[in-house]
Amino acid sequence: MAATSPRDLHRLVVVGGGAGGLELVTRLGDNLGRRHQAAVTLIDRSRTHLWKPLLHRVAAGTMDNTEHELDYLAQARWHHFQFQQGVLEGVDRERKRVRLSRLVDSEGAEVLPSREVPYDTLVLAVGSQSNDFGTPGAKEHAIALDTPVQAARFHARLLNACLRADLDESPPNPSALHIAIIGAGATGVELSAELHQVVRELVAYGLKRIDPERDIRMTIIEAAPRILPALSETLSAATLKLLEKIGVRVMTGEKVTEVGPDGVRTASGQFVPAGLVVWAAGVKAPEVLKGIEGLETNRINQLVVGANLQTTADPNIFALGDCASCAWVEKGTNVPPRAQAAHQQASHLARWLPGHLRGHAVPAWRYRDFGSLVSLGQYSTVGSLMGSITRGSLMIEGYFARMMYLSLYKAHEYALHGFVKVTLDTLARLITRRTTPSIKLH
Repeated sequence: MAATSPRDLHRLVVVGGGAGGLELVTRLGDNLGRRHQAAVTLIDRSRTHLWKPLLHRVAAGTMDNTEHELDYLAQARWHHFQFQQGVLEGVDRERKRVRLSRLVDSEGAEVLPSREVPYDTLVLAVGSQSNDFGTPGAKEHAIALDTPVQAARFHARLLNACLRADLDESPPNPSALHIAIIGAGATGVELSAELHQVVRELVAYGLKRIDPERDIRMTIIEAAPRILPALSETLSAATLKLLEKIGVRVMTGEKVTEVGPDGVRTASGQFVPAGLVVWAAGVKAPEVLKGIEGLETNRINQLVVGANLQTTADPNIFALGDCASCAWVEKGTNVPPRAQAAHQQASHLARWLPGHLRGHAVPAWRYRDFGSLVSLGQYSTVGSLMGSITRGSLMIEGYFARMMYLSLYKAHEYALHGFVKVTLDTLARLITRRTTPSIKLH
């Protein structure tokens, strides 16, 4: 019997190498790709993967992203799938083609031309991005934390501001070290705690003219009545108490109307001086999904999917993660854009897509909420656990909560690498941390 030609294999294409997309192609590659039962391909605009919940640590400098990045090409080789770098431009449903735009480097030179990638089954997992709601000045003067590049850019600006402030006892801009964080969701809250720790450690590395208590100000601005509005009031109150204890100013019920080069203005007329502004309020799916090829989308560009994660207009196109609008029937709302949801959806499709390729229906997926955890750096970790063990919601805090928080990242690593590699990588990082500064200084 003649061997199956690669051209005869079912072409399963996943666009987006975030938490859900990368876990999905890794498992499908180990299953279908290794056995030559399908040609599995991953498409992403970047060449490396970093777990998105870590970006606030990269921005603060408590984590070096180069130590935690994963190369897509290497992962593809190890797990029997193909990787193509490219930016999604559109989908031709009639011809079953994914259109990728021309890719250029930082100097404007062409790396890859615009091209098309054929598919038989397509999974869109392109994630989400910050939603500035068209606020004047937001794009020009605030930094979002959607990518490692943006997180590294903020960290560089923070270091530069500290160096300039240390050079002159009377800096021309007294608010240069004032930081405004717009949005008190998990990203904004976690970033504020990390930055409070980092700027004080920076001063200890020889920046003697900076007085942390006098020169550094941290302000969180939230339009909702309380911080962490998507989580429980108990968790919100506990987090607020800790933030106030370490000196972070929290403004709730304040909608930002303008971001300028020297600060932020709110709807009530207040002005918050700030040399550094982070936009961490609201999310939306990428603009490319808005009305893409007749697929149904909602007001924040998410693809509307059924319980089986298939798009409503095309049974050969699935969506998962932050870019998918999936009903959470038990709550009467949509599944929240969290890493745990993307992980569960990827696991579901990894199990049932092989059957779909043979003509079987994909069963309905059901979201299981295991709770929420918020890391406040070295100060604490707070959260809630939910499920059959707790029989409801159980609030946790301190060391146990921190261990649970760390286990989320380890679960993601385990899904990508397996037990042996995760164990060895963890030991290597523990050793490396003993020979390097506790924060990134470049």
